[in-house]
Amino acid sequence: MIKAVIIDDERLARNELKKLLQDFPEIEVVAEAANANEGIEKIDSLNPDLIFLDIQMPGKTGFDMLAELDKAPDVIFTTAYDDYALKAFEVNALDYLLKPVEPKRLADAIHKLQMEEGKDREIISDEEIPVNRSLLHEHDQVFVKDGERCWFVKLSDIRLFESVGNYAKVYFGSNKPLILKSLNALEERLNEKIFFRANRKHIVNLRLIEKIEPYFNGGLLLELKGGEKIEVSRRQTVKFKEMMSL
Repeated sequence: MIKAVIIDDERLARNELKKLLQDFPEIEVVAEAANANEGIEKIDSLNPDLIFLDIQMPGKTGFDMLAELDKAPDVIFTTAYDDYALKAFEVNALDYLLKPVEPKRLADAIHKLQMEEGKDREIISDEEIPVNRSLLHEHDQVFVKDGERCWFVKLSDIRLFESVGNYAKVYFGSNKPLILKSLNALEERLNEKIFFRANRKHIVNLRLIEKIEPYFNGGLLLELKGGEKIEVSRRQTVKFKEMMSL
C-alpha cells in the first residue's frame, strides 16, 4: 500500500482527486492539507510515500514547501501552472498533472510511481533523498530555480551546463542560473546524442554549436550560439569526431 497526502488549497480539487484515486486501491490517501505549512506537518507526522502537490497556494508555493523538507517523498504535481510535462532538476518530481486531472494521465503517473518503486534510488550526500533518474527528452520542459527566480525551460533551449563546485550553471537565453546538481548527475539524465560532455567542466548542446575549430594538443574549440567558447578535451575529441562523422 502506498500512503499518499494531497496538498492543495482548493477543497474541490482535493475532493475530485480523492474520487479519481478510488480507482487505484494501491494508493491510500492518509491526509489532506490546504497549504504548505499544513503539508509539512502532515509529511513530518505521517511519513507518506507520495504527495500530490499544488504549486500555487497562498503563502508558500509547493516548491517552497519542498525546499523546507529534510527528506522528500515522491511528488506528483497537480496544478494549472503550465501545460508541459514537468521534469524537475532540483526536486523529486515524479510527474505533473494539469488540472482538471484526467483519469488517463493520473493512471500514467501512478504507473511511473510503480516503476520507480522497483528501481534503486540515487543517493545525494548523506541525506538519502530519492531523486528522479528518468532520461530527459529534448522537448521536455524543465523547472530551474535560482534563489527567488524560477524558469520553465525547454531542454532544447539549454546550450550549456557548466560545473561550478557542487553546482551547475545552466545557460539559456541571457540567463545563467545555478542549480544544486553535479555534472555527472545531469549527464545520466541527458540524451548523449544531443548533450555532449566536452570536458570535465562542460556539457554542450550539439544542436546549438555555431562553429568548430581545431585547438592545440589535438583538441577542438566549440563556439556556441550564445558566444561561449568551449574546449573539447583530446580524449573527448575522438568521441566527438566519431559521433559527428558519417
